[in-house]
Amino acid sequence: MKASILGLLLSIATIQIIHAQASLPVAGTTTVSPTKAEQEVLQLSKDKWQWMSDKSMNRLDTLFDAKSVFVHMGGSWGKDREIEVIKTGFIWYKKAEVYGVSVNIVGNTAILLNDIDLVAVVGGNEVVNPFMVTEVYVNQNGKWKMGSLTFSKLMRPVKTK
Repeated sequence: MKASILGLLLSIATIQIIHAQASLPVAGTTTVSPTKAEQEVLQLSKDKWQWMSDKSMNRLDTLFDAKSVFVHMGGSWGKDREIEVIKTGFIWYKKAEVYGVSVNIVGNTAILLNDIDLVAVVGGNEVVNPFMVTEVYVNQNGKWKMGSLTFSKLMRPVKTK
């Protein structure tokens, strides 16, 4: 009997963990006014999604730090490879539908989370995936540079269709 109860409790706990998602403010809404620095990073992130969609290589080259890292479902690499992936269209970040966003600034580092559905063309095939995207920016001489971009696939269903 104890084993059955323990098994049931572990099952419930596992289900709660699997379905747990970060609770982010709905994009464009907040109860607290963001600071000037937070506003800058939020706008930069929004612009970045558009630049990636438009394949604005000059803007992305300026945004991505030379030591930046990119983590995808299929691998991880540095700035040069990410620029090449976008430029050649191996991954076309067609549209990012942002449902929630948060930013935390620690010293000269900003950590931004985006709850998105990403419509992308990968290797010629259009795919839609729900992601929690972590963006890390570092303020260098008054300019925000991207240090990291990580895509973590979410368990929730895709909202965009």
